[in-house]
Amino acid sequence: MQVKQLLVQVPYVCVKGNDEIEVKHLVYDSRKVEEGDIFVCLVGAVVDGHDFIQDVIQKGAKAIVVEKDVEVEGDVAVVKVENTRYALACMAAEYFGRPYEKLITIGITGTKGKTTTSYMIQKILERAGKKVGVIGTIGVVIGEEHYKTSNTTPESYDVQYYFKKMVEAGCEYVVMEVSSQGLKYNRVAGFTFDYGIFTNLTPDHIGPAEHDSLEDYIHAKSLLFSRCKKGILNGDDPHTKEMLANHTCEVETFGFQEEDDYRASDMQLLSAPGFLGVSFHVAGKMEGEVKVNIPGRFSVYNALSALALCHNLGIEEEAILTGLKEIRVRGRVEIVPYSDDFTVLIDYAHNAVSTESLLTTLKEYHPKRLITLFGAGGNRDRNRRYDMGEISGKIADFSIITSDNPRFEKPEAIIEDIKVGVERSNGKYIAITDRREAIHYALDHGQKGDIIALLGKGHEEYIEIEGKRYHFSEAEEIERYRKEKEEKKSL
Repeated sequence: MQVKQLLVQVPYVCVKGNDEIEVKHLVYDSRKVEEGDIFVCLVGAVVDGHDFIQDVIQKGAKAIVVEKDVEVEGDVAVVKVENTRYALACMAAEYFGRPYEKLITIGITGTKGKTTTSYMIQKILERAGKKVGVIGTIGVVIGEEHYKTSNTTPESYDVQYYFKKMVEAGCEYVVMEVSSQGLKYNRVAGFTFDYGIFTNLTPDHIGPAEHDSLEDYIHAKSLLFSRCKKGILNGDDPHTKEMLANHTCEVETFGFQEEDDYRASDMQLLSAPGFLGVSFHVAGKMEGEVKVNIPGRFSVYNALSALALCHNLGIEEEAILTGLKEIRVRGRVEIVPYSDDFTVLIDYAHNAVSTESLLTTLKEYHPKRLITLFGAGGNRDRNRRYDMGEISGKIADFSIITSDNPRFEKPEAIIEDIKVGVERSNGKYIAITDRREAIHYALDHGQKGDIIALLGKGHEEYIEIEGKRYHFSEAEEIERYRKEKEEKKSL
């Protein structure tokens, strides 16, 4: 492919050589450059691709895409663009043959609910006989194939790569979580989403390595609605107007208000041993009784966004209602069978906002006791530890403090910080450093009517200690311990 063909969507200046030369591969990782490739210099928080120009030339790169003024020697073309991340997104779309044109693309943004909503949509579409690809926090799913990713929204090159694999696998739809970082750094540039969904927004991801301010965070999220054809937004969220500040799309809303296009009423909390759920009536552009086997008011919002999207796609209402009733999301308020006396669940909540939201929801089910088991990640903001400890101490009846990805810190030191927060709220607790032992303690001490919530790990299947990841799945451990107990009883 010629350089100019890759850059057809991007304004550029050819500052050295010419743009008609043929290149073999599009590459943004200098370590992967081979003879005849074109290399795009991305500027990251730690690494600047411009620093590796001479390295990639020695490896045989025939063209370089830059956003800075550079001095380059040798027989190589140099193309300057305003933003190399945007250029990479557009180039990747061309390189992989514009696969998005063969898919109905659905992007979901928001602080919470992205993962659950994406899997609700997948479940409904599959119930209707459609083939769907998913990209998000849990990775990439294409049929039976699962791929792990390092970011909720992968780099733009990888987005288009997975789009192409989905097309080759016969997918008709792709549902993807679109993070604020993904929007800010142009990982989803180069194409227009068919649909964009906004779940909710609360302050998060604000700091030196992410967003400078709440305003920057909101602006990044809002970009989706100038990059999609139709927006479906939470009409009850106080930030929805800001999300639509510069929108170019058609708009529909969901929520509990009379003016929402898809509105919920008559919400009821459903519970039984080993089960928590919610039901409600939906009216407006769709009418029906909805049941979701995931607890809480936030599940109503997630379900509303999923059914609104699928209704727009022309999916039959029976498939929508059945899909929502059957949905289970790994690591998101995931109930794990263990006992007929009490309920055990695992969730990814790992900061103050998500922890408070979840625990407040669980309290609404009036458990005999609400037990939490959680830790905090090492080499992260210490305030998160105090805040999570304080919230658990205030809302839960008992806290089990344990380890969670200590990384390069001592787990005991992290636990001491969490204790400060729990004690600040006069909460009752026990500290058990080993997470496996802590889980066993929680299961051994569960009482009739309790809800035991394991927080922080969710879908993760590892614990990270001093740079190494060791396999550990809470769901697997609960099941293993259950079988061990049953075997002992049978002896």
